[in-house]
Amino acid sequence: MKRDIVCIIPSRYESSRFPGKPLADLCGKPMIQHVYERVARAAAVPYVAVATDDQRIFDAVRKFGGNAVMTAATHRSGTDRIAEAVRSLHLSADAIVVNIQGDQPIFEPVQVDEVIAPLVADPAATMSTLIYKIVRPEEISHPHAVKVVFDAECNALYFSRSTIPFVRDKKLTADYYKHHGIYAYRLDFLDVFTRLPEGRLEKLEALEQLRALEYGYKIKVVISPHDSVEVDNEQELDRVRRILQGMESTGSISQ
Repeated sequence: MKRDIVCIIPSRYESSRFPGKPLADLCGKPMIQHVYERVARAAAVPYVAVATDDQRIFDAVRKFGGNAVMTAATHRSGTDRIAEAVRSLHLSADAIVVNIQGDQPIFEPVQVDEVIAPLVADPAATMSTLIYKIVRPEEISHPHAVKVVFDAECNALYFSRSTIPFVRDKKLTADYYKHHGIYAYRLDFLDVFTRLPEGRLEKLEALEQLRALEYGYKIKVVISPHDSVEVDNEQELDRVRRILQGMESTGSISQ
């Protein structure tokens, strides 16, 4: 199979905060189906599949007509699961692999175009991800909203569950950006990344993207005007349900 761009959705059943969330009912469909169908609407991606180690998720995806790949249960992260899943696709080394988390059921399909743009524009770029300017004040200090700071060339400097940057002079103000769990990798870098040992900061923050920074690799960040709600618990699932029913806004910045 020769494809320039593919999207793999890593999905596992076990979750300390919300077991079975990929199969949670969301307006009559399992949540993973919402994610899959939104990826399928992205014109840039001719192939999408769910990578899972759980037979229940595999069966649910196949039931709604999606592609599913069974992977080992021993992977330390979703990226490692994706790396296994793409081996059977026989892609070229410079192919682009998009990673959409299975708990982001209302991301905008155009965000796929946004995240791959740096890799399409620059053959030397190896990894990119989306960020969003925070508009909900509670997210500035909430550890589930991962903050990011970046340099003048839009290369990530650091990701943290803490509030960054810290504003020492209270007469000054800062813009805060949160990280979306949407990535794009060059295939050959994906192989390199998953072979790297776990980073010290990665372990402390429980953020796998820090592994790339710790070993000296660059991550291009793209500021998206669209928010993408990550479902970590039942309360966030209820919020997504209200958004889909038109009862609440995502807070995305108008273009």
